[in-house]
Amino acid sequence: MGPANFNPGHAVEHATFGAILLERATDDHPGLRFEDQTWTWREFVAEAAVRAEILRVWSREYAASFADRPAAYRRLHVGILLENVPEYLFLLCGAAMAGVTIIGINPTRRGAELASDIRGVDCDVIFYDDDGAALLTDLDTGAAARVGAGSSRWQALLAEHAGAEPRLSEAARDPHTLLALLFTSGSTGAPKAVMCSTGRLAMLGTVNFRGLVRSDVTYCAMPLFHGNALMAAFAPSAYVGCTFTMRRRFSASGFLPDVLKFGATYVNYVGRSLSYVLAQPERPEESQTALRIVFGTEASVADRAEFARRFHVEPGESYGSSEGGVVISRTPDTPPGALGVAGAHMDVAILEPDGRECPPARFDAHGGLANAAEAIGEICNLTGAALFEGYYRNPQATAERNIGEVFHTGDLGYKDADGFFYFAGRSGDRIRVDSENFSAGPIERILDRFPGVLVVAVYPVPDPRTGDQVMASIQLEPGAHFDPAAFGEFCRAQPDMGTKWAPHFVRVLDAMPVTATRKISKPSLRRESWTEPGEVYLRGGAARSDDVYRPLTDTDRAALLAEYERHGRSPQGV
Repeated sequence: MGPANFNPGHAVEHATFGAILLERATDDHPGLRFEDQTWTWREFVAEAAVRAEILRVWSREYAASFADRPAAYRRLHVGILLENVPEYLFLLCGAAMAGVTIIGINPTRRGAELASDIRGVDCDVIFYDDDGAALLTDLDTGAAARVGAGSSRWQALLAEHAGAEPRLSEAARDPHTLLALLFTSGSTGAPKAVMCSTGRLAMLGTVNFRGLVRSDVTYCAMPLFHGNALMAAFAPSAYVGCTFTMRRRFSASGFLPDVLKFGATYVNYVGRSLSYVLAQPERPEESQTALRIVFGTEASVADRAEFARRFHVEPGESYGSSEGGVVISRTPDTPPGALGVAGAHMDVAILEPDGRECPPARFDAHGGLANAAEAIGEICNLTGAALFEGYYRNPQATAERNIGEVFHTGDLGYKDADGFFYFAGRSGDRIRVDSENFSAGPIERILDRFPGVLVVAVYPVPDPRTGDQVMASIQLEPGAHFDPAAFGEFCRAQPDMGTKWAPHFVRVLDAMPVTATRKISKPSLRRESWTEPGEVYLRGGAARSDDVYRPLTDTDRAALLAEYERHGRSPQGV
């Protein structure tokens, strides 16, 4: 499957994202604000047009590097390893005009894992900043060229093509042309790149789910390599022609000053972002912002309520993914702990492994799920396969998501009698920390190198607020003893350890639980979590470095359980 199969299920106003940009080419409304700089939409599109010409030059210069690919992917692939800076958006929009493909490289990946990501998406050119240069040192990425954002070569190219007129190439006029690859991860441990055509990004902008208007000012501090930033913030801003503002990287302390400085009316977020903002001291200015829409994913019930109290605007939420096969959104009558109802054109159901639909959830007198065994199944869209364009050059993984007309999320959930959906955990070994998806396999391979380890299992346990935390159970070789200080130093020193991967909890076992076929029983480990008595270590804590592991005390357990209760979660999940 590939981008040519994309079918939005309804008519869209603009066939391609490049067509949306051309409509902004004579627009003198403020388009982009970053730090102390401002570009009108006319100026923004002019900058993108310069990049489009450079990308056309590179398409000819590096044609040999993509000549042997399948026809659908036989175009320039440019990897971007940047912070949230204007150049990222200039290149993305230049690609939408030139008909080439942009790959947002995840800078939280490291070493061999990062190199594998880049090789797997056939990068021809990698465009990077100083931080990116450090990550790329000594990596075999397979790219034909690397170009630094501050290099003399880049400055010369910008000067050579200054004043280029905005225009669309033939490929840029085809809605099926692959515009962007967005990395995600699955249960196998191999990273996958979600394909997003120029037609799909245009559709997401045109539909404008959040109802942005011309006078809005959107504020985005979420990373541009993530689908949330592009699909929920930038694309609709470009379509409406409102002002898009952004920050290099998310800052909890910088959130309120930025919102006030830019006069932001719309903010997007993912994961625990709201909890970090709410951890800042409360200030009177929080109730004096221009915010009217706050939208994101995975904030806890308590955090949404506290944000509404302090900022006088209630966050809206939806469940979805970069794949786009399922959208579930909160409505005013959605129960506090529910995800919401299925979006327009979404025939969402909870399915058993054999394809049968699960019965509705029943709740006991205390609001607990009374029939978990029969009500919990996989969240699926019965007609969603047409919405998912597939994983880049990974037909097997695509086939696991799209079975006939049905899109399978791989996530567990249940639905009540009123049609509200609830999230019940992530199947397999997938882990989600701070809205970054990864899997247990690569972490297990790293921890297996720690001296004295006989067997190691890595798995997610619920975070008290949202998403997951990484937990590892270790069985040591006979006679070996666990040294928490050495373990912390080991994790910090591993070049391929992702920034979110170091275990938050470590449990040391005399014997690992196994199934009848002698495979490690991760369901048993997840049920026991960190609450069972025994040798458990916690990373970080008050006045301690995040790299330090210390014994989990009874006081720690009590405090953590109170935090779970406050946010309506359990350390074992549902």
